[in-house]
Order: sequence, then structure tokens, then C-alpha cells
Amino acid sequence: MIELGMHVDNWRHQDAPYTVPCEFAKKHGMKYIEFGSVWGDYFVQALGYNPHIPLHTDPLRLKKYVDSMGLKVSQIDAAYPVSLPEGLYRGIPYTIDAIKFARSLGAQFVDTTDGATRPQGLSDDEVFDLMKLYYKIVLQWAESHEIIINIEPHGPYTNNADFMERLFTEFDTPLLRMNFDTGNNFIAGNEPVAFLKRFRHKVSHCHIKDVSESLAKAVRGEETGISTSVVAIGEGVNADNIAGCIELLKSTKWSGVLSIETEAAPGKVEQSLEWLRKQIAR
Repeated sequence: MIELGMHVDNWRHQDAPYTVPCEFAKKHGMKYIEFGSVWGDYFVQALGYNPHIPLHTDPLRLKKYVDSMGLKVSQIDAAYPVSLPEGLYRGIPYTIDAIKFARSLGAQFVDTTDGATRPQGLSDDEVFDLMKLYYKIVLQWAESHEIIINIEPHGPYTNNADFMERLFTEFDTPLLRMNFDTGNNFIAGNEPVAFLKRFRHKVSHCHIKDVSESLAKAVRGEETGISTSVVAIGEGVNADNIAGCIELLKSTKWSGVLSIETEAAPGKVEQSLEWLRKQIAR
């Protein structure tokens, strides 16, 4: 069954704490919320102007709050760029803490990805070796905590279908899956429906983003990711691709959460929610 959720990151530019998107989700009949995470402290978040959750937060107290809102946490986003050398000593402990946090919250997935650009001085094979070591270590924790590690297409490596195929082939485990992102995949120059079709058997969670016409004209094929959609889902140039992806998921009886990533400007998330509900019900 396809369910709808949303990422609290939609409210990042609104300078709002996580309670605001949670209240929105409850008001609009959504079942799932996705939390971005902070490994350490961020003074803006501490002052109440950022919706992401520090991983030193008491997860049981947070779960009690989420339960009281009638919500479930679909995923913890711990997207440190694992393609960087720093991923081995910064990204690994960050992801391990996210795994433990997700387990305590009752979330099934932890999201990871690569950096926005290729690291200087490293070949693609060397980056693959870095990422292979990263996933080898975090998957040990994922196994013992019964958490699935997702890889999100967001950078030059994860938006490369052959690179992703190579990485999935390296790890023959159901604990390494994909968080498919319609906006990142499109802006990177891919065809989202074809990409999803190739990896449908690995997809466990989705980020749904549309793309404005002006942004697509300016950077498509040059950039590899965007944070959130500045247009409502359904009103951008990626709408037909999103509709096609939903139809593919429906036809293959996929069960999971479509997590909305749309800037929480007035009316935009509401419009996105209405459009997506129509597509799912069609």
C-alpha cells in the first residue's frame, strides 16, 4: 500500500521547529513524518528555528510526542556525503548513531547519500572503495538493530545507474536499499521512470519532488540534487515523471511511503498533497 508522508526539511527555510510540520501532518490526515538529523549541536536548531533533530535528543520522549500526534516516523535522514574521505571518520559514527536513534523511534529506514561533487584527487574506483568500506561497517550495525540503510540518488555517483548497480551487487543483502528521489534524479539529467524501473526491486522509500521550469532550464544535467521543490508537486516540469513513477509503483504492488519534499511556502504542501492523493487514487 502506498502511504503519504513528508520530510520536516520542508520547513527549514520557514525557521520552524519540528513540531510545526508534525502538527501540519496531523491536521491534513497524513500518517508519516520523516526527520532530518543533526550529529552534534546547531545553535539555530537549539533556539527553535530549525526542524531537524539532534541525535542526542531523547528518542523515547520524541516517540511519545509523535505517537500522541497519531504519526509514525518513516525514516531518519542522515545524509552525510559518504563519497568523501571524511565519510569514514565523520559519516560512519553519524550513521551509526542514526541507526540507534531510528530503532528507538520505531523507524525502519536510515537514509544516506554521496556528496554533491566528485572529491578532488580521487578516481571513481577509489570513491567506490571508500563507499564500500562505509557501507560494510554501517550494515553490521543495521543488521543487529534491524534497520534498513537506504541510498538516495543525490550526487554524481548515486545518480549513476551503473555505479549504483555495482554497489548493490557488492552487498547481497536486503538491508541495503534505495530511497528514490524524483527531483534529484530528474535534475541530474536522468529519466526518473526508467531509473525507477531499473531499481524498483531495491526501492523501499521515496522522496517526491517536482522541479520548476526555470530551474530545469538552468541546471538540469549540471547539478545532481535539490533540497526541496520550490513549486508544488504537480505544477512543475517533473509532474509527468512523478505520475509515471506512481503508476509503476502501483502496477508492481509496491508498499511504502512517498515522502513529500516541497518548500512549505503558503499553500504549496497542501497543493502537493491534493495532487498526489489524486494520482495514487487514479
